[in-house]
Amino acid sequence: MKNLLKHINLPEDLRQLAPEALPQLAKELRHFIINIVATKEGHLGASLGVVELTIALHYVFNTPEDQLIWDVGHQAYGHKILTGRKDIFDTNRQLGGISGFPKRSESAYDTFGVGHSSTSISAALGMAIASQLKGEDKHHIAVIGDASIASGMAFEGLNHAGVTDVNLLVILNDNAIGIDPSVGALKQYLTNVKKGTEKQDNIFEALNFNYSGPIDGHDLPLLLSELKRLKTVKGPKFLHIITTKGKGLKQAELDQVKYHAPGKFDAKTGELPIKSELKQPPKFQDVFGETIVELALKNDKIVGITPAMPTGSSLKYMMETIPDRAFDVGIAEQHAVTLAAGMATQGLIPFCNIYSTFLQRAYDQIIHDVALQNLPVVFCLDRAGLVGEDGATHHGVFDLAYLNCIPNLVIFSPRDAIALRNIMYTVQLGIDFPIAIRYPRGRGHLLDWKKPFKAIEIGKGICLKTGTKIAILSIGTIAKTITDAINALDEKDAISHYDMQFVKPLDERLLHTVFKQHKAIITIEDGTIVGGFGSTILAFANKNNYSQKITILGIEDQFIEHGTTDQLMQLQKLDVTSIKKEIKDLILSINNG
Repeated sequence: MKNLLKHINLPEDLRQLAPEALPQLAKELRHFIINIVATKEGHLGASLGVVELTIALHYVFNTPEDQLIWDVGHQAYGHKILTGRKDIFDTNRQLGGISGFPKRSESAYDTFGVGHSSTSISAALGMAIASQLKGEDKHHIAVIGDASIASGMAFEGLNHAGVTDVNLLVILNDNAIGIDPSVGALKQYLTNVKKGTEKQDNIFEALNFNYSGPIDGHDLPLLLSELKRLKTVKGPKFLHIITTKGKGLKQAELDQVKYHAPGKFDAKTGELPIKSELKQPPKFQDVFGETIVELALKNDKIVGITPAMPTGSSLKYMMETIPDRAFDVGIAEQHAVTLAAGMATQGLIPFCNIYSTFLQRAYDQIIHDVALQNLPVVFCLDRAGLVGEDGATHHGVFDLAYLNCIPNLVIFSPRDAIALRNIMYTVQLGIDFPIAIRYPRGRGHLLDWKKPFKAIEIGKGICLKTGTKIAILSIGTIAKTITDAINALDEKDAISHYDMQFVKPLDERLLHTVFKQHKAIITIEDGTIVGGFGSTILAFANKNNYSQKITILGIEDQFIEHGTTDQLMQLQKLDVTSIKKEIKDLILSINNG
């Protein structure tokens, strides 16, 4: 059998094939994705599950004239390969390479930039209304998963679309799983529809959509005929397809959670490499996961909440051990925050674990439902700072800035696993304010981290090292990088280092001492320079008439693209070498001053 994919660079090439050749192309496309993701890493299961759908959409519709919007974008690898990026697909998610998600600046076929879920229906509806206003005859297709469609924003989009007469097709890719298994009443409804046991009226027809399905999303002839038929139907349409996440790779079908983004694996067998027996420091998510179980077993007021990320946040440990007090609420960040607020009014201690970048979606709820009422909700912000290959949509670099301006809210960033454990212990002893605890993706540096709990004094910084000329003020785990940089200097004695721990409230007593004893100050954070920790120190200095030079290091005022975390830290001059150079330059200017 000749290689079909070799000759296909754009959808117009794809449309030259006979329909009977498309199943062979699907096989080759799966093989191509598996081979590259096996060595380069990335999101696997979602893209394998929509290979037939991707081919059918580009075959039937005149993309990019007809506009195709993928929800989240985990599943868009096949789309990228068929739309001019096959030869550079091996640069996927690498520094300077193509993005792991659809991105408007990358291709005309990527009609909307995505990275977070549940935006596709609203975006496609916006495009469809624009086409109608401009008198254009275009098709607009939103592909959304069963986990994403349970989010509030997706319902808002459906609700509006149902009262329009625009040319919109919503395709529900129903595989019963997002990153973790889907949850909630809508999932149960979709399961019943698949089994043919649903007694209620069709929810999508009730919203004025022309509903068809459910059909087998891996049956190419069926997909082609149904999409061709839907092209002739006017107004909002809804196609329900059933797919298998990880289709075509046995292990990815059997363990859909692990193979969502499996890292490197054997392309032929699908096997993951055997994990090293080498004892490593734990991931911060596991420190959280193990610690909340330890605390919750002794304190029955503790509850855990996550919006669809039980594995990524490690709340799964509590869900396994104390299932009635751990809640996966689905992709519903706003609901998660206000649910926590409701629980807090009744004397519970809610630990609301949300990735930093996802908490942005619930900003109003943090302000109005939690902070305004001064409710003791504990926000655990995983994946704070630069997260690496997922890129601009996923970096958690805005949290310090966007939380800093909210009254009543305490902001803490642990420098290591012990500090994370201790702050979790401290807050469950009883607080009368909300608190955000932010920590990064990946591992810390401590092997021996399960120490006896110690309470942390709220608003208190720590002196890690004393020196004579320059004070470095840091927040969070970047303290380790700074320690390494100082240790590599000849003039160590000139440098003091303080872990401020709290961005809010600031330890003003400590800061007065620091400013009185040093000639220059450097603040370092892995959040945005604009509005972050360094800005707060500047404001303190200004208010108290301190005139020392203050250097602020952090994330520049731009969206940071994808690459390894180490590469991105170097580019932002937040690695050991860059920090060392900054200190040396400052010492030189003080000595020559």
